[in-house]
Amino acid sequence: MNGEEEFFDAVTGFDSDNSSGEFSEANQKITGMIDLDTSKSTRSGKSGERPSQENGIQKHRTALPAPMFTRSDFSVWSILKKCIGLELSKITMPIAFNEPLSFLQRITEYMEHVFLIHRASRQAQPLERMQSVAAFAVSAVASQWERTGKPFNPLLGETYELVREDLGFRFISEQVSHHPPISAFYSEGLSQDFVFHGSIYPKLKFWGKSVEAEPRGTITLELLKHNEAYTWTNPTCCVHNVIIGKLWIEQYGVVEILNHRTGDKCVLHFKPCGLFGKELHRVEGHIQDKNKKKLFIIYGKWTECLWGIEPASYESFKKQEKRGDHPRKAKLDDGPEKADSDVAGDVADDVPVAQETVHVIPGSKLLWRINSRPPNSAQMYNFTSFTVSLNELESGMEKTLPPTDCRLRPDIRGMENGNMDLASQEKERLEEKQREARRERAKEETEWRTRWFYPGDNPYTGTPDWLYAGDYFERNFSDCPDIY
Repeated sequence: MNGEEEFFDAVTGFDSDNSSGEFSEANQKITGMIDLDTSKSTRSGKSGERPSQENGIQKHRTALPAPMFTRSDFSVWSILKKCIGLELSKITMPIAFNEPLSFLQRITEYMEHVFLIHRASRQAQPLERMQSVAAFAVSAVASQWERTGKPFNPLLGETYELVREDLGFRFISEQVSHHPPISAFYSEGLSQDFVFHGSIYPKLKFWGKSVEAEPRGTITLELLKHNEAYTWTNPTCCVHNVIIGKLWIEQYGVVEILNHRTGDKCVLHFKPCGLFGKELHRVEGHIQDKNKKKLFIIYGKWTECLWGIEPASYESFKKQEKRGDHPRKAKLDDGPEKADSDVAGDVADDVPVAQETVHVIPGSKLLWRINSRPPNSAQMYNFTSFTVSLNELESGMEKTLPPTDCRLRPDIRGMENGNMDLASQEKERLEEKQREARRERAKEETEWRTRWFYPGDNPYTGTPDWLYAGDYFERNFSDCPDIY
């Protein structure tokens, strides 16, 4: 067993297809965009014009270069059988269990539903803003649905940037620690409406049939126009049937989103699947003020949609339901995508069947709905349309990117292109190069220096965090380390 590599299960990154529904604006052009700092871009074209799409790409790809590699010939049991009850911090996994993304790119999937943040910034009332922030927090885990591949472990000093002018944000992340593995990220709205940042260091354990990821690290969203900051942590995620049967994922735990200016709090319960899978994928909760008075009820599924309703209407409906009196019976959500069954007929017995889709209580308000994934998603690691574009690298982009960007990793690129032998060889080479660099630092008694983030305390919670140092988009990459 290689003791130098962390095991990151693919259960801690977030997001899915652009949301739709009555509030969706994911496809609308964001106007009035300006940079938040004085950083200058070298992406200029002729006459100083800037490309209108992310990192110089005018039109995003809709498919990966090669289909997903089959995992049927590999047994995870031979690797995990000695690790029951232990933290999975130093386990080498065959590359066949990976997906062609770095964990840093997986974190970037948080931003797929960024229109919810833009919406919150425009809303006048704190209660409305909390509704949108809650929807964003739930949408941030939606891409994990059926994503059972493991992202590549980021190398120390690895970075990833994403600039999406069409969606109104830019994003930078860096692997700031190897032991323990910590990924820091920072994103800002191009119209100066928000800042979104945090550091992620999940704790993973193997329990015989499942791998559980306990979230660590605080996520912070600042709505600048309202002088508001919201903080929360993500739910626990569990991948079942890692030994035999069909892999399936559930999220569970309580997520508390706090508005530090008003004292309002949103409490969301991600339900464990329960007996017969009755609660699979369900999310229920409420928004309360600083005096704990309930202001709004939220319900739905993190794989489908999120709805909300006034507490009085909710309680009235529940009372009628208990009496068996249904003058206004709840209807099934008949949105553009109904919940698909999580189970095929020939899978392991302990895989729950997804129950009926969300029952919408009359008078409810749609907060968020997931879009369907691409028709070829199953052959592309169950990627969303947003995810498919994350590792895209067009000619000339490498002149703009730092040499540490994930898109330049040869092992991930090899796997994406379907060359598994090359990907495996490059993965081993990069890991050995990283170990050798660490031995050299130990010999010279020097410590690793992060480039874009520094350790500090979260300004709102006071807990340890990694804070953005700034100046990345000045694009001075001359002192970046050689990690590939």
